[in-house]
Amino acid sequence: MIGYYVHHQGRGHLHRAGCVARHTAQPVTGLSSLPRPADWRGPWVRLPLDTGGTPRDVEAGGRLHWAPVGHDGYRSRMGMVAEWITRERPSLLVSDVSVEIAGLGRLMGVPVVVAAMRGERLDPAHVLAYDLALGLLAPWPAALPEPGWPEHWYAKTLHAGAFSRHDGRPRLTGAPRSDGRRRVLVMLGAGGDDIDEARLAEARRSAPDWEWTVLGGSAGWSADPWPLLCAADVVVTHAGQNALAECAAARRPAVVIPQDRPFGEQRATGRALAEGGVALVRPDWPAGPLWPGVLSEAVRLGGAGWTRWSHGDGARRAASFLDRLAGPALEEASCVA
Repeated sequence: MIGYYVHHQGRGHLHRAGCVARHTAQPVTGLSSLPRPADWRGPWVRLPLDTGGTPRDVEAGGRLHWAPVGHDGYRSRMGMVAEWITRERPSLLVSDVSVEIAGLGRLMGVPVVVAAMRGERLDPAHVLAYDLALGLLAPWPAALPEPGWPEHWYAKTLHAGAFSRHDGRPRLTGAPRSDGRRRVLVMLGAGGDDIDEARLAEARRSAPDWEWTVLGGSAGWSADPWPLLCAADVVVTHAGQNALAECAAARRPAVVIPQDRPFGEQRATGRALAEGGVALVRPDWPAGPLWPGVLSEAVRLGGAGWTRWSHGDGARRAASFLDRLAGPALEEASCVA
């Protein structure tokens, strides 16, 4: 049994867990405050939220990221995970992503894999989680590594490349518009966006030759954005790992606008995309008059660069990685029994 902790912020962690769990040889139990997805095949442990109230001393003097003192939700959450570990004796625990869950699992004698994140991860809490991990799972290619890591982190990392629930899905061919307008799809993140309605409206006015469709934010989300992705002549997106993986699966030209996130995660991802010539990266939302040129530049760059970001089989590679790391733990458990 493999345990897979899924953080409740945004949709990326959940989609990534679902992709990997479909391919593992061992059963996978999800551990999360999110509801159990309809297509999740294994058990699911619904955890209480650890937010609300007035959290105190959440970083434990800078050594952790979220361990609020005296918080009932946090205490219950960690207790449920500990109870599950004691009862199920998992062979491996994946943390995607929580330093505290990774630490709890390892303290209870369970090998841990941590989902790696780009950005400034040399703070004491990240160093603790990455150091204690048996393996690191990086959803980006080895050809575009995160710079500045200690060598022992690289040595235990699987660079799976980006992977998406849409990998392997036939790419649809959208019918051209009768009026000749091209299509731009704007994907806003579920974890919070810096783009407001006024800037979207200004972009539409400045590029009237384009048909604009927005997903996320106040526009709502689509359970299956694949047809819109495939039909888009350009996708405009933030630099969250899941959004980029979906663009990569569709191989669509993209304008990537990193947003401010903790530890500079999206800024670091944007730098990697720009260095690899994968997509057109802009540091900020362009002013209205710039949009026609930006969209034309993205079309010229095309979508072929996504092949450098996504191998197309990243979820299978990640699943094999987890099965392989869980194997020694299973063997040791059987010897003890």
